[in-house]
Amino acid sequence: MITPELVTQIADFIEQQGVQQLGETLVQQLRQQYAGIHFTYCFDDEIVVMQPVLERSYFNIYLVDGHQHCLCLTPDYQAATGLVLAEITEE
Repeated sequence: MITPELVTQIADFIEQQGVQQLGETLVQQLRQQYAGIHFTYCFDDEIVVMQPVLERSYFNIYLVDGHQHCLCLTPDYQAATGLVLAEITEE
């Protein structure tokens, strides 16, 4: 189950890696470290319909619900099956 504490733990893990850009290598590490959780990444400006559940200096984290036929963003931790890591870019 995804909890606020787990999301914070994952964000701390990302920051400890010392990367300043999200990418497939980091996502693969997260998939190995946190098996059973779906991870994906994108740019934060691609997400306009939802507020992040956690904000950091260069990325935000959103919850994903994969229980239905299609994936969708959700604010509900109990419904969450995965996370979107959204990189913040300078405009």
